[in-house]
Parts: sequence; C-alpha cells; structure tokens
Amino acid sequence: MRTPKTLLIVYHSMTGGTRQMAEAACAAAQAADPAVAVRLLHASEAGAADMLAADGYLFATPENLAAISGQLKDFFDRSYYGVLDQVNGRPYALLVCAGSDGQNAARQMARIATGWRLKAIAEPLIVCTHAQTPEAILAPKQIGADDLARCQALGEALAVGLGMGVF
Repeated sequence: MRTPKTLLIVYHSMTGGTRQMAEAACAAAQAADPAVAVRLLHASEAGAADMLAADGYLFATPENLAAISGQLKDFFDRSYYGVLDQVNGRPYALLVCAGSDGQNAARQMARIATGWRLKAIAEPLIVCTHAQTPEAILAPKQIGADDLARCQALGEALAVGLGMGVF
C-alpha cells in the first residue's frame, strides 16, 4: 500500500489569470491520482504549517513589475524560516502569468526554492497575456485553452510523480 501524499498549490491572482492556471493544475492533479491529496490555497491563507504538511509544491504568481506578486512574496517571507532545512529535496514547479516575458518572476521564485533546497521537476510554465497598457494589465484575464492544458499537464505530472514515489 502506498503512503498518501499531499500536493500543495499556493497562488495569488489579481485579475484572475493566475487563479485559472492554478485551478486547472489543481483539477488535473486531483483527477490524476486519488491517493494524492491536493490543496489549493491563496497565498494569504498559506503558511509554514501547510508547507510542512505537503510532499510537493506548485507555486503560482502573476509577474508584477518584473517580480512575483507581493502576496506570494509575503507567503514566502512568513514561511521561509519556519520550514528551512525541513523540506529539503521535495519537488516543486512554478506557474507565472505575465504580461511580457515572466522570466524575472520565475527566477525570483526559483531562488527562493533553491534556498529551501527544493527540487524543480519542470521548467517554469509561463503564460504570456501580452497585457502592456494600464487598462490591459488591470483587466480581468481569460487564459486560453492551450495554456490551461499546459497547466493541467503540469498538475497531473506532479500528482502522478508524487503518487508513484518518483520524487
């Protein structure tokens, strides 16, 4: 019998794009392996105890001013020392919803994960909305089916890998 595993998805979203990405990954992860519990938490609700209770992680953020969102940064700040040296080697992946390239937010999250000594299981998944004007940046986002399918595939891969003990 397999030991039950938990996948924690922590996200922040201002205009709905990142939330759609995280929800797509969550739904696919839940469907992929019923032995893997999947928890989807807004960054304001998540903390060190949630990190310690999970076996793998998916972090999702919009890119704001070439950085992760303030709320996701707050989650990392509140949780960082409470989990340091207690989550070493656990798998993680990243989702970024960006108006342009998303690379700085992905690098910032990867640096935090490196400090926690987490193990990346995939390249950051960046969805570019091409929002470049104040109006477009602040407008509600609708993530396309192809990009949501990529998010689903990543959520499924995390759940299956956790369930099988691959990572």
